[in-house]
Amino acid sequence: MIFENQYIQERIKKTERLREEGINPYPNQVKKGTPSKQFLEECAYIKELDADEKKDENKTYTLTGRLKFVRIMGKAAFAKIEDSEGLVQIYYNRDELPEGFYNTVAKKLFEVGDIIEAKGYPFVTGTGELTLHCKEMRIVSKAISPLPEKFHGLQDHELRYRQRYLDMIMNPEIKENFIMRSKIVSLVRRFFEDKTFLEVETPMLHPIPGGANARPFVTHHNALDVERYLRIAPELYLKRLIVGGMEAVFEINRNFRNEGMDHTHNPEFTMIEFYWAYKTYIELMEITEELFDYLFDNLGLERKLPYGDLEIDFATPFAKIPYIESLTSIGGVPADVATDKEKALAYLAEHNVKVASNLTLGYLQAELFDEFVEGKLINPTYITDFPVDISPLARRSDDNPDIAERFELFMAGKEIANGFSELNDPIDQYERFKGQVDAKEATGDDEAMHMDTDYVKALSYGMTPTAGEGIGIDRLVMMLTNQHSIRDVLLFPAMKPEAPRPEYTEDEKR
Repeated sequence: MIFENQYIQERIKKTERLREEGINPYPNQVKKGTPSKQFLEECAYIKELDADEKKDENKTYTLTGRLKFVRIMGKAAFAKIEDSEGLVQIYYNRDELPEGFYNTVAKKLFEVGDIIEAKGYPFVTGTGELTLHCKEMRIVSKAISPLPEKFHGLQDHELRYRQRYLDMIMNPEIKENFIMRSKIVSLVRRFFEDKTFLEVETPMLHPIPGGANARPFVTHHNALDVERYLRIAPELYLKRLIVGGMEAVFEINRNFRNEGMDHTHNPEFTMIEFYWAYKTYIELMEITEELFDYLFDNLGLERKLPYGDLEIDFATPFAKIPYIESLTSIGGVPADVATDKEKALAYLAEHNVKVASNLTLGYLQAELFDEFVEGKLINPTYITDFPVDISPLARRSDDNPDIAERFELFMAGKEIANGFSELNDPIDQYERFKGQVDAKEATGDDEAMHMDTDYVKALSYGMTPTAGEGIGIDRLVMMLTNQHSIRDVLLFPAMKPEAPRPEYTEDEKR
């Protein structure tokens, strides 16, 4: 039972005592008081008054917030309350509150964690702190679970992720990351709207998993008695809209991939995908750089940002390196190894990288890239011209049919974006899908794409030359806020099942 803990029981008793005093511990008709920042700014003049007049009893303020600290000194007390903008100190005493209220309620029944309302006038203490001298106080919401002990705070990272609400109470600075995230999403949306892209919504439940190589989540639709898949990407639906005549569309929403979790992967994550008729992957790289400049200008960020021990230079234009060239020039892979299947297999084996021997050269090149190149890409870098067999939805190069007109954008060793000129040849697309199905059957690859005959049918009606791109919002926010775990930019990250634990550890007790 969640309420059996002795500390909670003691607080429940105090809640009942409030009711016995005729006080509702959870009143409804409460208005937000003056924000703490506004109070501190408006009353700053009091600090400049004469030493014996550092108060203004003609001004009355009402503050609302959570009690974060209480110090009882006999007939008087100091406390600090916190709202969304910061902390303010309050002072109250027995003789200036309504008769009996201090000893019966304020002193005994108000506790750290409670949300209260305090009304009074501003003054400055002997130590120079601007404070509210309370004439009236009331409970706004009684907290029956005690906050973690203040000195140690909430240090358990797993508990912080599981109980984000508690993390935000104890570590209010973490809210800045999520405020920044909200601004970034808003600016990304505005950028594409200003470019006359149309924001759309496409299905989350798909009859066929498609749009990326990934393992899907599977569910069952009872009414239709069919399996459905949480979408791994909206790509194939967005391109159906291009076929239908929408020439510039985007969607900011969740994707779901039933894969491992680590510091850059969460099973549900946010992306923007956009598709642009009559454009190529070259123009996608150009608009991506425009987007970064727009974000940095509107967020007021310097072009060089710290990322852990690194410094990332976001000045545009970003570097561009062809895929095969990156294997040799950055990864140090011998040129003959980078273009020969048997030599690539041997080279990977020499470096203790285990791969299936029946992989195509393109997939082996991808293994070489992951092992020897990706982690070295610190400043924003486009890796371009991917092997076509690892790019089943991208258009072949006219100059080299083994190369796809595709890029991925990397920074700090992480992929941030993936874009390409779209394959609009229905016959070629059908054969690529078929190759994925054959590979799935031959190797048991759970991430290989399924055959999507309806999408091929859509292409058969003709799709304009088009380019499309996906940008990972979570990783983008990580880059711009200097966070190294995706969990620190997700309000409620996925977590493994919680092991049994006490309701409160010693560190959490007050």
